Amino acid sequence: MKKFVVLTDSACDLPPELAAQFNIDVMSFVIQVDGKEYYEREDLTFDSYYQLLDEAKNMPTTSQITSITFLDKFEQLDAEGVDEVLYISINSTGSATNSNAQAARAMFLDEHPDSKMKIAIVDSHTYSMGYGIFVLMAAKKLANGAELSDVVDYLVDGFQKVEIVLSVHSLKIIKKSGRISAAAAFAGELMGLRPIITLIQGQTKVIQKVRGDAKILPTLCAHLKANSGDRTPYLIAGTRGFDDKHGDVKELAKLCEKEMGYPPELCFKLGAAVTSNTGTDAVAIVYLNR
Repeated sequence: MKKFVVLTDSACDLPPELAAQFNIDVMSFVIQVDGKEYYEREDLTFDSYYQLLDEAKNMPTTSQITSITFLDKFEQLDAEGVDEVLYISINSTGSATNSNAQAARAMFLDEHPDSKMKIAIVDSHTYSMGYGIFVLMAAKKLANGAELSDVVDYLVDGFQKVEIVLSVHSLKIIKKSGRISAAAAFAGELMGLRPIITLIQGQTKVIQKVRGDAKILPTLCAHLKANSGDRTPYLIAGTRGFDDKHGDVKELAKLCEKEMGYPPELCFKLGAAVTSNTGTDAVAIVYLNR
C-alpha cells in the first residue's frame, strides 16, 4: 500500500485530537502580537490566543508559511519514503501560502529529479473548518485506498460549495481588520447593528444587518435552513460558549438541531486566522450551500 501524508496548515482549525487520530500533519502559521512571535497550535492553544487577542494593544499579523519551510517539509517526507503528499491550503486570495507551496514543489522537483514522490496541492478557497472538514475526509479516503487524483477531484468539487456564515457581538476588531468600514462600524455600534457575513469561494460579503445580539443566532440558523439541502451536514463554530450553560455555541447548536431536525456534525473553536479579523466573540456555521 502506498505511503501517503495529508498536509495542511493551522488556519484549518481542525481540532488537535482529530488531526492526531488521522495522522494529519498540520503546519503552523507564525502570529505576531505586540512585537512577539508565536507558532499557532505550538505556542498557543485556542483559548490562550483569545486571551492574547483580548489584551493586545495592536492588531495581530499572521506570516505566510514560506517556500523554504515547505521545501524542507517535502524533503523530509521524501527521505521518510512517502509516496504521495496531499497539501490542502488556506484560501489563496487571503494568503500567499498556497503559492509558496506551489513554488516549493517546483524547487523540490528541480532539486530531486529522481524522487518518485507525488505532491498534490489544493486551494480550499476558504478558511477554518470550511476546509478542515475536507482535510479530514481526504485523510479517510486515502486511508481506505482511494486514488490521489480522485481525492483531489473530490476536494475541488466540494470547495465550490462551502459557505461560512458568521456574525460577531462586537465590531471593535472587525472594524480594525477592514472587513467593515470604520464609518459603517461606527453607525452599527450606535444603532446596535450586527453584521451577518458570508464567505464563499474566498469572497466575504455582508448580506444582512440585524439589530441586537439576540437576533444573531436565529438569523444564522435561518440562513442555514434557507440555503442547505436535505440532510446537509453542518458544523457550528465559535470562541465562547463551549462550557457555559447558555453560551453561543451550545445555543446555536440547539437552535439549528430544532430547525434542521438533526444535530451538527461537530462543534469547534475558531482559530487565529478568523478571530484576528473578527475578535473573540464570533459565532459561525459551516456547511455546503446547495
